[in-house]
Order: sequence, then C-alpha cells, then structure tokens
Amino acid sequence: MTAPLKTAPFAPFEWMLSARYLRARRKEGFVSVIAGFSFLGIMLGVATLIIVMAVMNGFRKELLDKILGLNGHVLVQPLESPLTDWKDVTERISQLKGVRLAAPVVDGTALASSANASGVLVRGIRAADLNKLASVAGNIKQGSIEHFDGDQGVAIGQGLADQLSLHAGDAITLVAQHGAVTPMGVMPRIKKYKVTAVFEIGMSEYDASVVFMPIAEAQSYFNRSGDVTAIEVFTTDPDHIDMFRRNVMDAAGRPIFLVDWRQRNSTFFSALQVQRNVMFLILTLIVLVAALNIVSGLVMLVKDKSSDIAILRTMGASQGSIMRIFLITGASIGVAGTLIGFVVGLLACLNIESIRQFMSWLTRTELFPPKLYLLSKLPAEVEVGETSAVVIMALTLSFLATLYPSWRAARLDPIEVLRHGG
Repeated sequence: MTAPLKTAPFAPFEWMLSARYLRARRKEGFVSVIAGFSFLGIMLGVATLIIVMAVMNGFRKELLDKILGLNGHVLVQPLESPLTDWKDVTERISQLKGVRLAAPVVDGTALASSANASGVLVRGIRAADLNKLASVAGNIKQGSIEHFDGDQGVAIGQGLADQLSLHAGDAITLVAQHGAVTPMGVMPRIKKYKVTAVFEIGMSEYDASVVFMPIAEAQSYFNRSGDVTAIEVFTTDPDHIDMFRRNVMDAAGRPIFLVDWRQRNSTFFSALQVQRNVMFLILTLIVLVAALNIVSGLVMLVKDKSSDIAILRTMGASQGSIMRIFLITGASIGVAGTLIGFVVGLLACLNIESIRQFMSWLTRTELFPPKLYLLSKLPAEVEVGETSAVVIMALTLSFLATLYPSWRAARLDPIEVLRHGG
C-alpha cells in the first residue's frame, strides 16, 4: 500500500468527492432518499422552531403591552380608610422620578344595554389621564375624548360597540346593582349615557368589556363618597418595578397596599413561559430526529462506498481525508437544511398574519379567534439571540451526527475490504 500523501485539510478533491456522494446514482437511490428526508427534517425543524418561538415572544410582548397599556405597573389601594385624599396622594406620587403617570380610578361593574346587553367594567378616570393612555387615546376609531369630562359621556371599546350595535353619538344604558336606597330596599341604578368615543386597543377582552367614564360621574354613579377605588401608577421601566415600590410607599404618606403588574398577572405569564419552554423542547426533537437520519444515511453510504474507500486508501488517501470527505457530505445536509430553514422561518414570521388569513380562507374556519387568544391578530417577534441559538443548535447536532459514520469510514481496512470484494 502506498504511503499516505500529506495533503492540506479540506483539500479540493475532498470537496469534489463529497459533492459527488451527495448526488447519488440510481443504485444508491435509497441513500439519496434518506438524505432528502434528513434535509427536509432539519429545514422544517429549524423553521418551525423559529416561527413558534417568534409567535410565543410576540404573544408575550403584545399581551404585556396591552395589559400594561391599560393597567398600571403598580396598583395603590387604600388600607384602614378610603382614599378620600386621593388628589394629594396622586400629586405626591406623580412627583417621583420614573413615574410617568399616576391615575386615580373608580372601578365598578354594570350591565350595558342597547340593542343587546353585556356585562362591563366601568372605569372612572380623569380626562387628562385618559389622554395620556396611549393604548386608548392613540386608538380612537370614532368620536373624540378631547372634552371627555365636559361631555359627561362614556368611551367604549370597538368589541362592545359591535356587540351592542352602537356608534359614537348613540346612547348606552348602564345598570348598576347598587343604586338608591328606598323603603323597598336597594334599587338598581339605571342611567343613559352618550357614547362620545369608540376605541380599539387590539385586545378583545378589553375592547369588549371596558367602559371609561369621567371620574366625578363614576363616583356619583357608584355612590362613592368622594373617594376612589385605587391609583394606577405607570412607570418608565416596568421590568424593574421593585425599585419603585418603596418610593411609592413613602410618597403616599398614608397606609396603602401595593400590587405590581407581576403579581396581578403572575399565573398568566408563568403559564405562557412554561408553554414556551415545552414547545421549544418538543420541536427540538424534530431537529434531533433529522440529525439521526443523517447518521443512518451516512452509515449506509459508507457501506455502499466501502470499495471506493479502499481504493482511495490504496492510492494514498489518509484516514483524515476519508473522514473529512464523509464529514463534509453529512454536514452539507445539515448546513443547507439549517440555512434554508432559517430563511423560511424569517419569511414566515414577517408574513405571519397574511399566512393566518390565507389559511383561514383555505380551511373556511377562523384560525386564532380573538375571543380565545385575546389578541386581534397573530403577533411574531423575532429575537436575535434566540434565533441564533436555534441555528447554532441545529448546526451542532448536524456536525455531531456526522462524526461516527465519518470515523467508521476512516477506520475501514482497505485490505480486508478488497479481499472480501467490498
């Protein structure tokens, strides 16, 4: 046997042979089929992982923006005595660094009726505060909230307006359980209000159930003695809410109870995080199975090419060259599948809402119903770090899958192979 020639790693002839082995001939068609399935598996696995992670991130971001756009990052509730001094407390909290809005609110439930009826959450709020809520003020579809206090009207969500067949300028009837006290007992309070504005936040739960009312009118309607239910505090950095809690507590200057947005929504966001992690693990198995297909495909290719390997060895090819040939062959499948899956995943994320609408039209069903998923459209938020981790994981699995078959090909004894006829 000729002494192995010293060639540089990944020499041109190694790439040439790897490319030739990827183009399997008719008698090696089954190996080609396995390679094709491996490629498709990795491509679909990577694309699906990117899409699912982006949609889960989009869910969290959109829901967080919608929830925190309407509800404060810190809720200040009274202890020991009602918040009759809410104006002074609000003013002191508003002066704190990092607090962009402190909004006193009066909350109560009522039955809204017009052509139909629906239970609603009535929130009394000052016009100046309502105009600072970008999620509402920036999404007015009908009417205006410019003179919200002076109009003595209400602002309702688009979902509620559709359900009750209302438009800006129409009248809505609100029925509260506790009204005037009469000799016959407590009678429900029934009052008509003009719809001054219709907003659409984009979160169906709020658009279909929230009614904004001037704070003075809400105090009268719900029999409040000049006090408010709570003060919603909006900060500039909700992710570091702990740094604001002590400052708000000190600025209040009276006994209060604080609840931040994490406590109010802990169950929801914890469930979302668990679901996200489980989906990642499940979909990673797709890539793992595809990588195992690379192993089986390469093992069969090594078996079919054993005589070729023996001839190459007798011509002077080193064990390293043989190993690199099959390493390139298997890794090419994984790299190509990963890169194409990456591109497909990004394109799908950029057009996710159009894809949802097309699939809804194709299946004649409503995919992603807003009432179930709370959002009016399918969101997708691609994170660079997370997407890079998916790509690196797929490439790593693809390279690891090629090691054993490549090592096995390099360890073949050319004399034994040629003696037994390959």
